[in-house]
Amino acid sequence: MMYQIISYIKFLFTSTNQHGIHSPFVYDLITKCFYDKSKKESYSKLKDYKNSLLKSNHTIDVTDLGEGSKTFNTNSRVIKNIAKTSASLNKSMNLMYRLIAYFKPKQVLELGTSLGVATYAMALGNDNSKITTVEGCPNTSNFTNNQLENRANNITYKNGHFKTVIPKLPQNEFDFIFFDGHHNKKATLEYFKMLLPKANNDSIFIFDDIYWSKDMTEAWNEIKAHPKVTVTIDTFFWGFVFFRKEQQKEHFKIRV
Repeated sequence: MMYQIISYIKFLFTSTNQHGIHSPFVYDLITKCFYDKSKKESYSKLKDYKNSLLKSNHTIDVTDLGEGSKTFNTNSRVIKNIAKTSASLNKSMNLMYRLIAYFKPKQVLELGTSLGVATYAMALGNDNSKITTVEGCPNTSNFTNNQLENRANNITYKNGHFKTVIPKLPQNEFDFIFFDGHHNKKATLEYFKMLLPKANNDSIFIFDDIYWSKDMTEAWNEIKAHPKVTVTIDTFFWGFVFFRKEQQKEHFKIRV
């Protein structure tokens, strides 16, 4: 926790907003998507879904294949308690919705379904996007599938260890990938390298919790330095990666 606090203070001193951004691509993304304050009908659907999770007394046994929980000391967990600690904030899920609506990716991959708040935001962002979401815990995957099956019809659920599922994915390319699981350096870099061949010039990779630990920040810095990566945006809670060959290599820190 102390590492995250210190990192956030440093981030506040080194980050900016749209002012001084000379890249038209990044400027448009920030002003038209990140900072879009207009009301969206889908925001209420996302809020309703999260509220339903916060009221659920259903209990599941969680198989945690990642770094584990900093909150729970047992694998038997009540849904509403998971939602209180891990279901993404309304602000970030509204942004996820706007990102899908803005880029309109055809093929989307999410590593780490959890309770499906981000999954649902992606599905609502563009009806034509095909969402593939992977969850390591079978009980969590089944629960989320049951919750969302009548809310969205553009989601495919897969259960299994990421490094086992990724090689079996039939898609040759993904336009948008959200990395939200296994918050450690080794696993993050492994999945990044495994999925790099499935990126195209316009693909977006988003890494969750890049300041989860010093280990995760080291992984983020290695990803930024990769020769195929041209533009990155650090919003503290998410790290955005772009592969646009027409742009010079630049790294931005943006307050969202």
